[in-house]
Amino acid sequence: MEDDAPVIYGLEFQARALTPQTAETDAIRFLVGTQSLKYDNQIHIIDFDDENNIINKNVLLHQVGEIWQISASPADKGVLATCYNRTSDSKVMTCAAVWRMPKELESGSHESPDDSSSNTQTLELLCHLDNTARGNMACVMWEPMGDGKKLISLADNHLLLWDLQESSSKAVLSNSAALEGKGQLKFTSGRWSPHHNCTQVATANDTTIRGWDTRSMRQIYCIENAHGQLVRDLDFNPNKQYYLASCGDDCKVKFWDTRNINEPVKTLEEHSHWVWNVRYNHSHDQLVLTGSSDSRVILSNMVSISSEPFGHLVDDDELSDQEDHHQEEKTKEPLQDSIIATYEEHEDSVYAVEWSSADPWLFASLSYDGRLVINRVPRTLKYHILL
Repeated sequence: MEDDAPVIYGLEFQARALTPQTAETDAIRFLVGTQSLKYDNQIHIIDFDDENNIINKNVLLHQVGEIWQISASPADKGVLATCYNRTSDSKVMTCAAVWRMPKELESGSHESPDDSSSNTQTLELLCHLDNTARGNMACVMWEPMGDGKKLISLADNHLLLWDLQESSSKAVLSNSAALEGKGQLKFTSGRWSPHHNCTQVATANDTTIRGWDTRSMRQIYCIENAHGQLVRDLDFNPNKQYYLASCGDDCKVKFWDTRNINEPVKTLEEHSHWVWNVRYNHSHDQLVLTGSSDSRVILSNMVSISSEPFGHLVDDDELSDQEDHHQEEKTKEPLQDSIIATYEEHEDSVYAVEWSSADPWLFASLSYDGRLVINRVPRTLKYHILL
């Protein structure tokens, strides 16, 4: 079907940072950050016009260095944070900063897609998340559904909670915690839970996953040896408050109930190389996306551990007695988990996969060679979920 065909965009730079715009969700917009050692780095604003199946892009200069991670403010569509490499005194540091894009780029008013001479604009620096004392920034997370004033950054073995003040021109460190133990402990990634009034954060370091309470900055759970090798990414189920997904260099994706951390609830072993990214669909939590160094993106239907393991329950009034009996038989068994689709449009490691915040059936994936692919959930499945 024409409608399910992927749309591909080439950045002409290597890239590994991708985020959907989360603040206002009437338009399908993704932000991509480049990694170039030779040229000024850029942030590409990708607007997808789903009626005409085309991409409109605008480019912002990010001159401070190559971008390792990018995250969009949940409250202000013109604001974003980046983690980037900066070289000073021949030493490479990974820093973090909060930026504002030019006002005219906040909404999708555009150059024509073919106008490659469209002038490049610059980001306005709002503030640095100053980490001089605390090592390299691994990632920055905004408080989900928040007012865009609270951020957490992970720097080496420190978890830092920031308050943005004075129209975000100043970041004040309001609390912090540190990983303690033998050796060089370093956070690799983290996710701020949308549940529990946004007071919980999960972090990954080496093969361990930890939960933290942002009020006391104390650890609330610890899953040691969650993966056989490095844990790369985490995500919370948007509808089930204790459910957490993780992925890593053991090629596995695991699903955890943080109340019972001895065993994963479920394990997926579909990738043949490191799994860099795992993302739950925001509306339909049985849909899970993963991206890997095997160059593939896999869309899984994890219905048995979703918020609707029996599918959509049918209202009794709609059924006759005979159907009623049949329906009871049917709904006793949870639906089967399955792989919905494997996407092969990439030829390089897929470092990021993200669902659109505006359209629950649409997602983007980014491989290191700078190829961004926009795909849709197969139409047949979409109607199956909706019906």
